[in-house]
Amino acid sequence: MTSRRGEAVALAGLLAAAGVTHLLRPRYYDPIVPRTLPGPARLWTYASGVAELAVAAAVARPASRRAGGRAAAALFVAVLPANVKMAVDWRHRRPTRRAIAYGRVPLQVPLIWWALRVARASR
Repeated sequence: MTSRRGEAVALAGLLAAAGVTHLLRPRYYDPIVPRTLPGPARLWTYASGVAELAVAAAVARPASRRAGGRAAAALFVAVLPANVKMAVDWRHRRPTRRAIAYGRVPLQVPLIWWALRVARASR
C-alpha cells in the first residue's frame, strides 16, 4: 500500500467509524447538536452519520477520492459548531472530559488539512 493510498484508506476508516457510531450511539451526539438547527437533534445526528459513511465511501474509491477528500474537508468544517458547543457545555466537567471536549475543536484543523491532502493527492 502506498503512503498516499494509505492516507486515504485511513481517512475513509475514520469517517466510516464516526458514521457508524453516530448511527449506533446517537444519544452521545444528540446533546452537541446546535439548538439553532431546525428539527430534532436526532435527525441531525443520523444525517451526519449517513454523510460520514457516504464521504468515507467516496474517499475509499480512487475514482471519487478527489471529490471525497473535498467533501470530507467540508464535513469537518460543518461539524465544528457541534464541537464548539460540546466544549462550552462540558466546561464544568472533570478535567479529563474537559480536555476531550476542548481537544475536539483544534483537532478539526489537522482533519481538514488531511482531507484536503487526500483530495490533492488524487489528481
